[in-house]
Amino acid sequence: MSLLIDDECINCDVCEPECPNGAISQGEDIYIIDPDLCTECVGHYDVPQCIEVCPVDCIDKDPAKVEKQDSLYQKYLKLTA
Repeated sequence: MSLLIDDECINCDVCEPECPNGAISQGEDIYIIDPDLCTECVGHYDVPQCIEVCPVDCIDKDPAKVEKQDSLYQKYLKLTA
């Protein structure tokens, strides 16, 4: 499952540099996460770094983009190949 930034985002710029896959970028109004690049930091860290640093807790799992741990790891391998 990829992560999703909700509309409580305050555009603080803290999450973007923490993403090891470059999945976070500035959207029209708030930051967005590209589900094709998001591995929830699987392969890099034990926990998603964007969630760890977000000061307003506006990042959570995207229920529309459910992926299992193995799928996230396979995506990580593909992205880092």
